[in-house]
Amino acid sequence: MEKNYITPQGLQKLQEEFRELKSVERPQIVETVAWAAANGDRSENADYQYGKRRLRQIDKRLEFLTKRLDICEVIDPSTIKSDRVLFGATVTIEDEDGEEKIYKIVGVDEIDTDSGLISWRSPLGKALFKAKVGDYVTFQTPGGEREVEILKINYI
Repeated sequence: MEKNYITPQGLQKLQEEFRELKSVERPQIVETVAWAAANGDRSENADYQYGKRRLRQIDKRLEFLTKRLDICEVIDPSTIKSDRVLFGATVTIEDEDGEEKIYKIVGVDEIDTDSGLISWRSPLGKALFKAKVGDYVTFQTPGGEREVEILKINYI
């Protein structure tokens, strides 16, 4: 099975989500379902039906999180000393339009493109991997091939 590379912050978010679901939300839904079941006819009881559906969703998510957490390999970017783009790097690039953008290369469970967090497995993440400042890299997008220049690499 493939390793689940993740930053310490990403691991913390997954662990917090797991704890919240298991210790807070699931017990509340179980209580609601028990109360709704005690009210009689379950076939027309929206609280019961919604609660059972939500419990299934929570249980599936807990199972998924358990599997992901079991294969985590935490990589702390602050410990990396490299002049190349590796996992955890914060990379400043300039695109073909002259626009500067900053991306952090993170694990697949940490992706948040609005915040500039991209996966090391994404097309841009793969293209940037092992590149140095001044390098031009190309990658495929839905709109076609794009080229960017690496302006800066940090590990923070």
